[in-house]
Amino acid sequence: MRRCVSLAMFALLAVVPLIAQTPQGWRVRADRSTSASDPDAAGAVKFVTMGTGFHATNPQAAVFWNPGHTVTGNYSLKGTFTLLKPSGHTNYYGLVFGGSELEGVGQNYVYFTVAQDGTWLIKRRDGTATSDVAKAANDTVKRPDATGKSTNALEVRVQADKIEYVVNGVTVHTTPKTGPTAKTDGIYGVRVNHQLDVHVDGFSASKR
Repeated sequence: MRRCVSLAMFALLAVVPLIAQTPQGWRVRADRSTSASDPDAAGAVKFVTMGTGFHATNPQAAVFWNPGHTVTGNYSLKGTFTLLKPSGHTNYYGLVFGGSELEGVGQNYVYFTVAQDGTWLIKRRDGTATSDVAKAANDTVKRPDATGKSTNALEVRVQADKIEYVVNGVTVHTTPKTGPTAKTDGIYGVRVNHQLDVHVDGFSASKR
């Protein structure tokens, strides 16, 4: 009996650290590839607490969020993203804002992301449809160094009539609060595309 209890206790202790690593209250929605020429990698998406931030390992693209994390009006959303190794082709990662119904068929949000090729991208998702808002290359977007790593600090500054998109302290684009970027109130989170391994630090939103 004592040996059985000890084994049960060992199993419990083995599980607890894994559970403790998961960010409390956070949820994940995978966005699986439907392209035969750009398939997902094998394995499951992982999102864990690591150090002072979060770590996302993404065989498939995914959005990560906590339903309690919402913000309205004028605000600043920030996060520092470290790409730990480049993928075989260009894939984006970054901030999600203005989100609603993220678990349902009516999912809706804007995302501001960067990629290993030095480009940034702003997109809108509405249900299953996505639309590009703007995309460009900018020298302020850090590319992987000799070790394969790159770190980019992203920020979205929502103001009364416009939104500024900032990479490493430099405003790379501005959109009006109309059309595809009219809705900025709602859930904020993180998006990481498939075949990426990304660490996130300093993720926060604050009123302006």
